[in-house]
Amino acid sequence: MITPSESLKRRMIYDKLKFPIYPLHTDDVIGVDGILWIENQVLDDRNMKGDTLGKRRLQSPMKSMYTIKYMIKDIPSYLNHQGNHYIDNSGYFFTKYKNHNLPLKYHKITRVDKKIIATVLWIKDCPFPFTLERPLPKSYTWAGILYREGIPWVLYDVSEEKKKDTWRKV
Repeated sequence: MITPSESLKRRMIYDKLKFPIYPLHTDDVIGVDGILWIENQVLDDRNMKGDTLGKRRLQSPMKSMYTIKYMIKDIPSYLNHQGNHYIDNSGYFFTKYKNHNLPLKYHKITRVDKKIIATVLWIKDCPFPFTLERPLPKSYTWAGILYREGIPWVLYDVSEEKKKDTWRKV
């Protein structure tokens, strides 16, 4: 079943999303007979077997497929993206509403573990590490962490110097 964005409760849905997600340039999305249409092109064909958007799109016999040009892999990238309308990997269409203020606190980076495909950052006063998909320059020694319900949630920023603790609307 397709859930239009108007029926979504305006709350944080980050735990429900199946990444990667894909930005769409319009909210003119219509679900008819198991097919999700956008601008007279097929976005998702729920009649096909498969648990991901990509599998269903590959199997669909429909000729006019909507071109998906950009992919967002994680929550920090989603928070920084300027778009409003998205579809996730399971075919869930939603609209981004920024209506929660979360604290952004800066902590000292205590240890950096370089791995093959990522960098693992250990942060002071945080019981678990955060990963960064790129190498961290040696001069970057501070990490900005978004807190959700008083618990460190997302690595939002890294910097050379400590910045003032603030908040972000998500």
